[in-house]
Amino acid sequence: MQIIIRGPKALACIAILATPIPASVSAQEMDPATGAESILVYGSAPADLTGLTPGPEIEGLISARDGEAMRVSSADGSMTTILISEATDIRGRGGFLGLGRTTLGADSLLNGLPVTVQTVEWNSGLVASEIRFSNEDLETASMIRTGTAQGFAEQTAATEALRGRVGDIDQYNIRGTTNVYFDTGRWQLSSQAESELCATAAQADATDNALLLVVGYTDSVGDQDYNQVLSERRAGRVVNYLQQECGWAPWRMLTPTGMAEADPLADNTTAEGRAQNRRVSVNILVSRAVEGL
Repeated sequence: MQIIIRGPKALACIAILATPIPASVSAQEMDPATGAESILVYGSAPADLTGLTPGPEIEGLISARDGEAMRVSSADGSMTTILISEATDIRGRGGFLGLGRTTLGADSLLNGLPVTVQTVEWNSGLVASEIRFSNEDLETASMIRTGTAQGFAEQTAATEALRGRVGDIDQYNIRGTTNVYFDTGRWQLSSQAESELCATAAQADATDNALLLVVGYTDSVGDQDYNQVLSERRAGRVVNYLQQECGWAPWRMLTPTGMAEADPLADNTTAEGRAQNRRVSVNILVSRAVEGL
């Protein structure tokens, strides 16, 4: 296997350097075409994992895939690079796909998919012996990947398209904005956020002809593809809570949007700034066409 990661500043590159990379030989060199630092990793996971020392169980979201390797970002912000072997047992459980515990291929390991990985130690790194996830999560990750395009360049174009949609906000008057905040890599709502969301829904309900626009964001940690998925998950969780727990009518909700790390509120180079950027904004809007009706 050969993994090549390039970038002039490349946060993803830094994250992979900070994690164990299973390989027999690795080297750093400069790309003569771009002048950017490259990391080349040579080696291949063994096809037989029998007798290898058990490693830790890793839980988190798949935040990057590169050939036989994947990176898993955990809830505590840690990132672990894990090799995938021919012997890796990949299975889904229940959910919309109706696959039971059917064995699946490595192409099912999509960015943004929550996984539980059993590992074994090999050559100063980790190899996945078992990978488990729910088929419902796989269905969601598949829909998001299809809907937001694949690859960094395509994902950037998708984000710009979403930015354009939010740019049309000048067709509305903003009557209020509430931001709710999230822990690193998470999309679960805190009790404070739940209370603030229902208060916002009540404020909007008291405003004639009001609609809600929900927009999810992340900080700059993680790559673009991972952050796009995470921002959409956060926006989706807020929409679900507003409709299911706060009684907000679906027909009064504009299409929710994930904007990844675009439009930060604060400086992403500080912990305090990143905390402010891990947010979902709930905007109370009234169309200028019906203002005052």
